[in-house]
Order: sequence, then structure tokens, then C-alpha cells
Amino acid sequence: MKKIKLFDPVIDKKEEYAIIKVLKSGFWASGAGIGNVLKFEKEFKKYIGSDECVAVNSGTAALNLALSLIDLKDKEVILPSFTFVSTVHAVIVNRGIPVFADIDPHTLCIDPDNIRKLITKKTKVILPVHFGGMPSDLLKITNICKEYQVNLIEDAAHAMGTSYKNKKIGKHGMAVCFSFHPVKNLAMPTGGLISLNHKNHKNMKKKLIAKRWCGITNRMDNDYDVRDLGWNYYMNEFSAAIGLIQLKKIDRLNKIRRNIANRYSKEINLEQKMPFDKDCSYHFYWILVKNRRIFRKKLHQFGIETGTHYKPVHMFSMYKSKLRLPQTELAGKQIVTLPIHPNLTNNDIDKIIRLTNKFT
Repeated sequence: MKKIKLFDPVIDKKEEYAIIKVLKSGFWASGAGIGNVLKFEKEFKKYIGSDECVAVNSGTAALNLALSLIDLKDKEVILPSFTFVSTVHAVIVNRGIPVFADIDPHTLCIDPDNIRKLITKKTKVILPVHFGGMPSDLLKITNICKEYQVNLIEDAAHAMGTSYKNKKIGKHGMAVCFSFHPVKNLAMPTGGLISLNHKNHKNMKKKLIAKRWCGITNRMDNDYDVRDLGWNYYMNEFSAAIGLIQLKKIDRLNKIRRNIANRYSKEINLEQKMPFDKDCSYHFYWILVKNRRIFRKKLHQFGIETGTHYKPVHMFSMYKSKLRLPQTELAGKQIVTLPIHPNLTNNDIDKIIRLTNKFT
């Protein structure tokens, strides 16, 4: 029986040729590479229309660096608990205090009305997550940021190719963080990126470039300086070479994902499911089911891989509290993510819909 994967990158001979070219060059690290990382930054900047772009080696690195642009010591960052844990870890790494907001049950993105209730004098950043590729309500969130004079940093790990108000995600917040993990819409062996949109973007970029390579600045021949703490967050030349190929395909591949999502939205007989939105990039497609363990077991028996994205962060031992987030906790108990990648055949999609309806 053919297995239907939950995630599956779309590659062809072009990615293979790009890897071989880098391999044979002998220059694999971006510092002494053949220019793929710099070219990827330029092409990505052009694609989303941001002021600057800085490539790094993961979405986690992007979040850590973006938040390091702001002094968060003992300051609050409002963000959803319904996210991958690295979103919240990045706040702790930067000595900030995570404040968890509940989610909109329709989109599973952060609820702007709940954000407003959580604002205090210590709030420094609002950090929405574009869950599953669905755009958060950036109009309301941006207005809140302006009203209370706090910074907007976005977790766009799922949102490669997502749009909001006719602008690509990556064009809105002060800093927007992307992930290019192999399961993401734009897949690399490992990679991430920060897009910047700020009047001080040139200085911000200089800081980020230093921080992504151990804080090294003013490098001249064998001499250099270190003024601030930094990390080894460089993107490598292999990842960038693949990213350049994937970037050319992203709109076409996301269109396939949206077509599948449109079918799921119309044909899956459940009330609680991911809505259809022409601007969503559909990193995955979610449904809420009461009998999740049995449902997933049944689909597994028929060769369909599913996921549970995510367990709410405030329920982990490290972040455990008496905090109640009703919508987040409900979604955390019932969510199932279904395959929606462009490698699915029509027969695969028919099978997923048929068995989802049968076992829910």
C-alpha cells in the first residue's frame, strides 16, 4: 500500500544540479562561499518587497536574532501558546517574559481582542504566528502596536507565500521570521530568514549580520572585533542554492496547495476545519476531531500520515501555569493536520477526503 506522507518536499533535477555545483566548488560555507546566500537574500527581498533580508540557518535562529534587536530584559512579549515551542524559547533566550494570548477559533491564529486585554506598561513586543500559513489579522494587530507603541515581530515559519491585504507576509512587521525546514513550503536542508521593515533597517541589518557570525565586526584580513554576543547562525551555500530554485517555484506550488485546500474546505464534512482563504499558503490543513487517537490510527492503517500541530506551550512543564486559554486548549486536544503538499495525486486527495469523512 502506498503511503501518503504528511509533508513531502517538491524537487527535481534543478536542485540536484545546484547541489553538485556547490559540492564541486569546494566552498560550502557562506562566509567563503560562491555567493548563493547573498543572492538568495536579494531574491527573497525582491519577492516580498521588504527593506532588507538576512538569511540564517533556521527559523529558530531567525526568531532569536529578531528578538535580540530589542532590549527585552524583564519586558513582556504577547504571543500565542498555540505554536511550536521555539517561538516561546526565543523570548526566554532574550530575557523576556512570554505572555500567552488565546486564539481565534476560526483561524487558530492569535486573537487580537485578547491581545488588547493583555497589554501592560511592560509590553514590548507583539509576536503573532501565521498558523498553518493562515494570515493573522495584521490590521487589528498593527493598530494595537501603534496605539500602545509596541513592536511587531512576526513568526512566519508557516507563511512562505502567504499574503495579507495584497502584500506578501514579510512586508508588514518590523521583523518577520521565516523557516525553510525540509517540511516547509520552501524547503532547504536547513534555513531561515529575517525580513526587516523599519526606518532603521540598515543599522538593524548590520547588527544581525554580526550576530549571526559570533558577533564578529570590522573584519579586515586577519583582524576583526567582537562587540556583542553572537552565534553561528550562518546559512550554508547548499541550502541557499536549493532555496533559489525553490523560490522560483513557490507561487505555483502554493497555488496547488490552495486548490487542495479548496476541495478539503468544500468536501470534508466537518464544521471545525481550516477555512479557505485565497491568501493562505497552507503549510498544512487542520481539522478538529473529538476522537483524535482513534481517527489517526484509522488513517494510519490506510497509509495516510497525519500530525498534531501543536501541543500548547503553556501545557509543557517548563511553561506550566494555572493560565486558562479555552480555545487554545480545545484545539490542542482535537487538532489533526492532514497532508496538503503538491506531490499528492487526485487519487490521494480523494482517499484523504473519503476516509476523513468516514472516520469522523
